[in-house]
Amino acid sequence: MRGTRKRLCSALIVAYGLFSLYAAYTVFLRPRRPAAPRPPHRDRRGPRDHVALGNEEWNPWEGDEKNELVASQQRYEANLKMIKNARSHQEQTRLRVQIWGKAAIGLYLWQHIFEGRLEPANVTAQWREGSQKAGKTYFSFITGPSVVPGYFSVETENVVLVLNGREKAKITYATQWLHYAQTLIQTHKIQHVAAVLLGNEQCSNEWIQPYLKRNGGFVNLLFVTYDYAFVNEEDIFQWPLGVATYRNFPVIEPSWSMLHDPRSYICNFLGTVYKNSSREALMEILKQDGLDKLCWIAAREQWQPQETNESFKNYQDALLQSDLTLCPVGINTECYRIYEACSYGSLPVIEDVMTPGDCGNSSMYHSAPLQLLKTMGAPFIFIKNWKELPALLEKEKKMSLREKIQRRKKLIEWYRNFKAWMRQKFINTLENSFLSSDKG
Repeated sequence: MRGTRKRLCSALIVAYGLFSLYAAYTVFLRPRRPAAPRPPHRDRRGPRDHVALGNEEWNPWEGDEKNELVASQQRYEANLKMIKNARSHQEQTRLRVQIWGKAAIGLYLWQHIFEGRLEPANVTAQWREGSQKAGKTYFSFITGPSVVPGYFSVETENVVLVLNGREKAKITYATQWLHYAQTLIQTHKIQHVAAVLLGNEQCSNEWIQPYLKRNGGFVNLLFVTYDYAFVNEEDIFQWPLGVATYRNFPVIEPSWSMLHDPRSYICNFLGTVYKNSSREALMEILKQDGLDKLCWIAAREQWQPQETNESFKNYQDALLQSDLTLCPVGINTECYRIYEACSYGSLPVIEDVMTPGDCGNSSMYHSAPLQLLKTMGAPFIFIKNWKELPALLEKEKKMSLREKIQRRKKLIEWYRNFKAWMRQKFINTLENSFLSSDKG
């Protein structure tokens, strides 16, 4: 009896040990199966499906926890993106420049070279403004009669003044703006000033020299039209004359027909014929052998600063309907019609001679006149004497439409690249000068 009881106790002890080992294995060592996917959420107002739990535990807050985890991750990523964008914006936009357009050439800078918009669109508005980011710089532009010294908000420490220095009255007005800018410099309202100057057609721009920083003034940079002899590509740069924005010459977008359609005239010249000028010689040559019948010619004896709607439309039509635009010298070799002809794909034929005055070779350029355009490889026709014109027009008659189409495309593409290059050069010059001054 005692032996039987002893064997029974031993068996119970062994069974208990085996059960303990199995329990330990189940709790600590046995691999768990993945939880079964939860059924899609039903409308709370409907009946609930029966869920077989089996050996798995059901967590009623599991969906909320996952949703919160996803939402938290999304918030983190959104904040990270915002911080990254803010840091990138801070790194890229390192300069703010306000342009004061107090000469019509400023519209060529903003609308044609920068391709910027102005609000309101009405050209007679008292106040017009626009803005855009380019390079590392945020530019704002203001223009109009209401832009008067001391009566508008100076929003940046860097200013570009667009001025007209063509004649004495314009110079007097320009110096008022320069004195205003100088006061802002002295009172630490602004730090840097650059000027874009519509220079004198004979390059008599000595009045601006005392304002340049190199001469003890405060103007860091000068961009000036015509072949100014003091251009050095360091702080004085040649700037294109551009189109006649004072007559509201528009930004022209090339169309298929502009590039591909045959044109009614070989050449055009609409302009003033000055006494004892090469323009008189040009008119005489055009009358020979009936050449004037091949071209759209409309000459006048006196210059008119303003066009009528009819005369302006005729001028644009002449550019659009002519393969060549004749560009005789006036007071200066560079004229608006060069750029206006490029806008319409009408190849400029330029009288390549120097005009009287102080314009000419600089320390940087030795291809006067039209140093800037020649340096940029302008695909124009340059002639020294209008006696070369008849042979040129005879050659033009023999050109096929296909050849003319290719030439138009080349001209318009060059002009587009020229404006883009001037834009980038302007931006780089400001950034290199103004940002290096801040570091210094």
